[in-house]
Amino acid sequence: MSFYSVKKSELNGEITIPPSKSHSLRAILFASMATGKSVIHQYLHSPDTHAMIEACRLFGAKIHIFPNRLEIEGIDGNITHTENVIDAGNSGIVLRFCTAIGALASHPVVITGDHSIRHNRPMKPLLDGLLQLKVQTASMRGDGYAPVIIQGPIQSGTVTIDGADSQNVSALLIAAAFATGPIEILVKNPGEKPWVDLTLSWLKNYSREGYERFVMNGNSRYPGFEYHVPGDLSSLAFPVAAALITGSEILIHNVDLDDIQGDKELIFLLQEMGAHFVIDSKNKTLQVKKSGILRGCKVDINNFIDALPILTVIGCFAEGETHIFNAKVAKQKECDRITGITTELQKMGAKLVATEDGLKIRKSELKGTSVHSYQDHRMAMSLAIAGFGASGETTVSPVDCVAKTFPSFLNDFQIMGANFK
Repeated sequence: MSFYSVKKSELNGEITIPPSKSHSLRAILFASMATGKSVIHQYLHSPDTHAMIEACRLFGAKIHIFPNRLEIEGIDGNITHTENVIDAGNSGIVLRFCTAIGALASHPVVITGDHSIRHNRPMKPLLDGLLQLKVQTASMRGDGYAPVIIQGPIQSGTVTIDGADSQNVSALLIAAAFATGPIEILVKNPGEKPWVDLTLSWLKNYSREGYERFVMNGNSRYPGFEYHVPGDLSSLAFPVAAALITGSEILIHNVDLDDIQGDKELIFLLQEMGAHFVIDSKNKTLQVKKSGILRGCKVDINNFIDALPILTVIGCFAEGETHIFNAKVAKQKECDRITGITTELQKMGAKLVATEDGLKIRKSELKGTSVHSYQDHRMAMSLAIAGFGASGETTVSPVDCVAKTFPSFLNDFQIMGANFK
């Protein structure tokens, strides 16, 4: 089993954050649905990326992989069947988006994934939504999780869906864009709104009323395009947090805070907590300066829910109490992140408790010990960062999952002087 060994560290130097996973996967999907050739530059090298590539190939797209670009011949929005069962791997985006896109086909489509996908990623909201549009759907074990089987084609009409998990809303928006007629999507309990905005940035030919009602006119056609994937602002959280809790100054490249990704809100929150940054929009850099005392805060984290594990770690080093709330959907990510981060940081001596929809954290003296990642990339990286500020040695396992979003994580931090192997 792979593991990290981490000791108290100081950092110095520069780091480049990896390309955005969310943009990479959407770019591949839209290029596959486009007409003609598209080129995607600086895509994220990740198991999730390759799961999306293989899924789109099964839908009929021709995808050529190069070290720094993808060349994709699209299918002009025409899906009839898949060549084989789609394996989403560990990707919730591939699972939800390809389930909805598969509903455009007139033949059955089967989608499955790894253990986390099959047991921790509910599919009932999306399946219920597709059923309202005359798509035949089934959870093959009858438990509302993958493997799922669907058979379209999707029909015009009105669908009401729970929007607590934005991936289900995004999936329906994309499928409705390519449907043969108009579809009205009514969203109850809309959440993770910036991720819906990110999906809408790829769409056209629709109208909306806030996040509660969308009318997709259908019959969308996209010409081939050329696209450069921006840096991943979810991954930005880790070097920023590492610098803050170790009192270090570092320079971070590939940071575009004008991009639509919702996790940029963490940077502005940290500024309110007392962090000092120098942001250079022209050169797309962020410099973390040595900051004073970080102050705990109360934060609605729903708009940047992926930051929950690392913000919990930061809370252990902030004065007073940090109260994270509106985070129920974090229980349905790669693992139950609320329970997971609470359990593992308590092993390190953290003063925190889980609440009904989040956590309350007080400043703590962390001590190194053995902690578990639950095969969740954000858990593994967050616990490693906690180890940089803890006394003694912290062992984090397993850590192969980090390749999902930050494949150069270990090497990049070693270059900056982290006591990390």
